[in-house]
Amino acid sequence: MADPQRARKMADRIKEIVARRLDRGIRDPRLGFVTITDVRVTGDLQHASIFYTVYGTDEERADTAAALASATGMLRSEVGKNITARLTPSLEFILDALPDTAASIEALLQEARQRDQDSQATAATAEYAGDEDPYVKPRSLEDDDLAEDATGAADTTDAADAADGEDGATPATR
Repeated sequence: MADPQRARKMADRIKEIVARRLDRGIRDPRLGFVTITDVRVTGDLQHASIFYTVYGTDEERADTAAALASATGMLRSEVGKNITARLTPSLEFILDALPDTAASIEALLQEARQRDQDSQATAATAEYAGDEDPYVKPRSLEDDDLAEDATGAADTTDAADAADGEDGATPATR
């Protein structure tokens, strides 16, 4: 097994060689606007996976995949000439799904933002289903006095005071 640092260096070198060769041109009319996004080399340096993106429609992507598949042998010989390895790795071209994934994530984020705005608009115009403040509050003494006056409980205390002393004096002062 090769050193991981060496595998990374070889992957970078392969990326540069293939991108330069595609830039100089391959005489295949099916080849579209290709960008090499990443290259991964196995630990034994025998296989290289080249990830690419294509700007255009699905038909242009399919045509580009066919063009790259037919040019794989020529690109492998170009890589073999420009790297210093005993064996030239086999090449595999893989359409990179990163742009499609990013677009779907962006659509999901936009949908989440829209739902947040809708819920904030609903919350701004929302009203309470019952009382505005449904929680029981502690009673104050003033509220109790008003309630007693309304029920007549204050009259019984006045009658008891009158029975204790007819002159209005309290039992402690007699």
